[in-house]
Amino acid sequence: MITPSLLDAIKVAKENEKLASESYRGAIQEIQHSVGKRLFQELSDFEQYHYEKLSALEKSLIGEGKYINYEGKAFPIPPVFEIKAAVEPQKKSLMTIITQAIGLEETAKNSYADLAEQITDPQGHEMFLKLSAEEYNHYRILVEAYWTVSNFGVWKWVKP
Repeated sequence: MITPSLLDAIKVAKENEKLASESYRGAIQEIQHSVGKRLFQELSDFEQYHYEKLSALEKSLIGEGKYINYEGKAFPIPPVFEIKAAVEPQKKSLMTIITQAIGLEETAKNSYADLAEQITDPQGHEMFLKLSAEEYNHYRILVEAYWTVSNFGVWKWVKP
C-alpha cells in the first residue's frame, strides 16, 4: 500500500531536485571559469534527471501502485587535469557557491538514505539507495572542488 507520507516525501524530493537544478544553473552564471561552469552544468542536468525519475515514480505509484526500475546514472567526469582557478575574480563568492552546493548534496543524500530505510518494496528500496549514492558522489566531487580551489587555486575533478 502506498501511504500519503511516501507520496509527500516524493513531492518534497522532487521539489528539492528542481531547486538544486535551478540553483546550479544560477551558479553557472556566477562562475567565471569554464571548468567550474561545466561542473555545475553537469550537476544541474543530473538533478533534472533525478526530478524526471521521481516524477515517473510518483506517477507509477499513484496510477499502478508500483515502483519503477531505476538503473542509476554515472556522473560524467572529464579527463584528469588541473586548471588554475586564479581567473575567478571573486574567490570568496565561488567558495560560498561550492559550500552551498555541498550542503544541498549532503541533505539529498541523507533524505534518500532515510527513505530507503522506510521502503519495504525491494525495487523502491534499491532506487532510493542508488539516488543516495549518486548524491554522495556529487557531494564528494564538490568537496574535492572546494578543497583544491581553496588550497591550490585549481579546479580539479576526481573520479568518484
